[in-house]
Amino acid sequence: MKGIAIKFFLILIVSVLSLSFAQAQTKSLFADVRSALKAGSSKELSQHFHDNIELNIKGESGNYSNVHAEIYLKEFFKKHEPISFEYAHQGSSNEGLKYAIGNYVHSEGTYLVLIRAKKIDGKEKIYIIDFSEE
Repeated sequence: MKGIAIKFFLILIVSVLSLSFAQAQTKSLFADVRSALKAGSSKELSQHFHDNIELNIKGESGNYSNVHAEIYLKEFFKKHEPISFEYAHQGSSNEGLKYAIGNYVHSEGTYLVLIRAKKIDGKEKIYIIDFSEE
């Protein structure tokens, strides 16, 4: 009986530590993304892209390699230099998909930004970014 209790306790500890690590990794991802968007750094942002990413800016949507998405966002940031970026909401699905919604403020207005990420090869990677004008 004592052996079963110890095994249960060890399984519980491993589960809690694994969940804590996964949450910390996701928080780190979204913290890095927030910093990149505030700075208007496509290079910093692209470090968190999956190999292929769906990018939607003002209704123009396409699937791009991470390299081409970085170039496209570099031009976007030049035309719409950031004033600020803050998250309004973050969450996850039961399937482990992560998302964040934020406001990207630039001199001419605000974009609502939706970011979706999922675990790929053990790392959280962005696979969709959507910039919609408010």
